[in-house]
Amino acid sequence: MNNLKIFTNGIVKENPLLVLSIGLCSSLAVTTSVFNGLGMGAAMTFVLLMSEVIISLCRKVIPSAIRLPCFIIVIAAFTTIVQLMLAAFLPALSESLGVFLPLIVVNCIIMGRVESFASKNSVGKVILDSLGMGIGYTWVLVAISIIRELLGAGSFFGMEVIPESYRLGIFTAAPGGFIVFGLMIAITEGISGAVAKSKAKKSEPAAETETAKEAE
Repeated sequence: MNNLKIFTNGIVKENPLLVLSIGLCSSLAVTTSVFNGLGMGAAMTFVLLMSEVIISLCRKVIPSAIRLPCFIIVIAAFTTIVQLMLAAFLPALSESLGVFLPLIVVNCIIMGRVESFASKNSVGKVILDSLGMGIGYTWVLVAISIIRELLGAGSFFGMEVIPESYRLGIFTAAPGGFIVFGLMIAITEGISGAVAKSKAKKSEPAAETETAKEAE
């Protein structure tokens, strides 16, 4: 797999939220505002990047029998660093993310990537992989947050843009998160299906030409 494909894989083709559908609990819980979405995305990306790098560097010395406990210790260390940094410099964001910040330790996205990719590849490749997955995770969070904050709270980054009488309160609640997320998955599936059909149509003439040549 080339470097560009490794990087772009997590952004679109294997997006952790829209395609793989992992790490959804915290994603739907914190996306009531764009500030929260950006903060959670940045925190996740940092922990994912640093964990993958450390595990890639140590992959040849970590015994296979205890690799999972080792992975969790590394992830927990960087999650703690993020918690302390946010508590010190962005206390409002830290309080808003609440329990979902420490739960990064057991996020399926991070555990999945360190096990399936970081433990088997070089540092250069894992940096690209973690950044791609982090960007893919963050842009979906931000997209969900923008829709929910605009329609539910009538604001954007805390600035009021929609009068209170026109707001749809359901979007600030849990059902609103599921509705927006479901619509985004449906759109993603629709686009993927259209692209696949387009590629299939383009490949048909080539296949027919090859068949005709073989018949001759």
